[in-house]
Amino acid sequence: MSDILVVDDERDIRELICDILEDEGFSTRMAGNSDECMAELNKEPPGMMILDIWLKDSNMDGIDILSHVKRDNPGVPVVIISGHGNIEIAVAAIKQGAFDFIEKPFNIDQLMVVIRRAMEVSRLRRENSALRRQDGNVDEMIGAGAAFKTLKSQLDKVTKSNGRVMLTGGPGSGKEISARYIHAHSDRADAPFVTVSSASVQPDHMEETLFGRESAERGIEQGLLEQAHGGVIFFDEIADMPLGTQSKILRVLVDQSFTRVGGSAKVRVDLRVISSTSKNLLDEIAKGTFREELYHRLNVVPIEVPSLEERREDIPELARHFIKQFNATQGLPLRELGADAEAMLQTMQWAGNIRELRNVIERVLILGDGTGPIEAKDLPGQSVGGEEDEISLSSSLTTLPLREARELFERHYLMAQINRFGGNISRTANFVGMERSALHRKLKSLGVVTANRAGARVAQVEEPKE
Repeated sequence: MSDILVVDDERDIRELICDILEDEGFSTRMAGNSDECMAELNKEPPGMMILDIWLKDSNMDGIDILSHVKRDNPGVPVVIISGHGNIEIAVAAIKQGAFDFIEKPFNIDQLMVVIRRAMEVSRLRRENSALRRQDGNVDEMIGAGAAFKTLKSQLDKVTKSNGRVMLTGGPGSGKEISARYIHAHSDRADAPFVTVSSASVQPDHMEETLFGRESAERGIEQGLLEQAHGGVIFFDEIADMPLGTQSKILRVLVDQSFTRVGGSAKVRVDLRVISSTSKNLLDEIAKGTFREELYHRLNVVPIEVPSLEERREDIPELARHFIKQFNATQGLPLRELGADAEAMLQTMQWAGNIRELRNVIERVLILGDGTGPIEAKDLPGQSVGGEEDEISLSSSLTTLPLREARELFERHYLMAQINRFGGNISRTANFVGMERSALHRKLKSLGVVTANRAGARVAQVEEPKE
């Protein structure tokens, strides 16, 4: 996208412009009519276009071509030239998205000023787009545990394809980060990544948000689908999309085109679609709140994003990553993570998954005293006073006889430690101070087994046999 396409039905003019541009160091292409122009555009979008508004022996005039370019390649600046210029034509061209309008015969110096300005604007737009994509990807894929490796392996398999991916998992588990990972490692990495937050867009505005709008007063306003052309559209929490919009999205997936609100012309888009949901879509289909055909269109490659409970091995690494991130972005203290805090984080309940862990680390860094290591007592819900050996008992334990209370405690304690070490019995035995064989016997007596979940070994209570 570094060359300039010159479209003019007068051979002498287009060759003159190309000669001047090449003398200035630009590479050029030429087209003498609309068919040649469209063929060049379909071959590869140029860095910019110089387009005559009147084209003899052509199916389309310059305004028609301009509309196609702004629809399919909105990032390409177009300078309109005309020997029959008037205010009405210039206004129409600018409304359709032309960068500038120049009358023939034009001054060469004036033309070069406009071209350089257009190329600079185009370059800045590309750089800003790239920076926005980098800013949106500050949360890296972090982890080394079995569940993480299984997830990353599945994501790597789909990066080079164009198949639609459905990411499932609890809120805050990292579904958007997974979607951005697919985009960043795909052939569309240099194209936009656009997120549609289905739950945050008001239903009355959903269609304008997605499809854009056309009006005489405001001209063309692009929607998110058009902004994502050539790249990835990510439907976050797709189950929250209104039923009426679901049917229109289904049509877009079938036709790869749509009509703006208030418009009549078809807008063609080239998109890769990634969706996410924390709900069971089959249940939503049964309730009549989600369209079954849309489910089958989106659920081509289903990938489950594991919960933080299934990734307890990764919690220390994630916590240290967030500490470094908050230090770099907010100037919060760069504190170490103490061994007791690390163990506590690995055994805490994380209903909000990675998002909740991130919030906890931010809170500790903001409210904590000093720059020393983070300790277990610094974490939310942990006692910061009282006797050193004081412990708190849950109400469920205090209502049981000693033998049953001890058994319940041992079961939950050992399950937490096994999950902390990713199902590794040897590491668990070493930490709790038991021989491995003794630990196996204890687990059997407590009815605790390990099973595969999301590629990781997770401790659970054995289901009674019927």
